[in-house]
Amino acid sequence: MHTPYRPDPPVVLDRREGPHGEVVLRRHGDLLQIIANGTFLMDTSDGRSERLLVDAAYEALDGRPRPSVLIGGLGVGFSLAHAAVDPRWGRITVVEREQAIIDWHLEGPLSALSKEALSDPRTDILHADLVAYVSGAFAGANGSPDAPPASHAATYDALCLDIDNGPDWTVTQSNESLYSPAGLAACHARLNPGGVLAVWSAKPSSAFDSALRNAGFQQVRTEEITVARGVPDVVHLATRAA
Repeated sequence: MHTPYRPDPPVVLDRREGPHGEVVLRRHGDLLQIIANGTFLMDTSDGRSERLLVDAAYEALDGRPRPSVLIGGLGVGFSLAHAAVDPRWGRITVVEREQAIIDWHLEGPLSALSKEALSDPRTDILHADLVAYVSGAFAGANGSPDAPPASHAATYDALCLDIDNGPDWTVTQSNESLYSPAGLAACHARLNPGGVLAVWSAKPSSAFDSALRNAGFQQVRTEEITVARGVPDVVHLATRAA
């Protein structure tokens, strides 16, 4: 008689209470996982969709030399690490609202994934709420003491946003404003002419596509990322007119 396989339960490595609630880093087997207010956000199992988020944004820029990119959400670091290994990107700014997540990358278990990217001179980590930053309401400090300050009025060639499970499934209620007409107008204003907005989502959203068009974006489309089970993840893409 075979003993049934029972995976070890997750082990909590750190638990913090912040202004937006609880954020937890835990290890489950070989994986590191981030949980926010009891909602699973991401783990270190794959990173395929995070890499596509960055690559799709770059390809939509049609060979623009040394484009700048704003990555919304540090997460486990896949998007940042992928952008930093690509010498074609210019300035790389990451906005992360949870100091705990920044700490886990600077000096904690997630540093193994992001150490080289964080030491890249193109990289700037901002401890800020993305919604406030995009709207121009933030002028705070950097997450890394060695990073140059990023202007709260800066514009970018690409915005790669991955702070929720999608426009229809936000981590906190305050994030909903990012996908509102005012939030999309702020994203539009943050882009240089011809710049691209790329938004990760766990599922397609035709309503969000319509909202992007209503906000003045052009070339609105989605790209699917095949996952092991369930519906594909997607990246919503939209371009500001040149």
